[in-house]
Amino acid sequence: MTKRSEPARIDARGLKCPWPVLRAARAMRDHDTVLLLADDPVAKIDVPALAQSNGWAIGVHEAESHVEYALSRAGAEET
Repeated sequence: MTKRSEPARIDARGLKCPWPVLRAARAMRDHDTVLLLADDPVAKIDVPALAQSNGWAIGVHEAESHVEYALSRAGAEET
């Protein structure tokens, strides 16, 4: 199966872990990059751990009411 290069946008606000992590992992099966929006404080630990365990690059941007995680298979820079 060919990976899609356009980023997937996953809005997991309002969901408690492990759901944001599971949705991000599922999206990364079909995409090279994923933008995950999450507001569960546990995601600040779980999403970077997911990225590290899979060798993905991660960029983190804290917005007012949530955190945005940019996950990428290769070539992404940490923000």
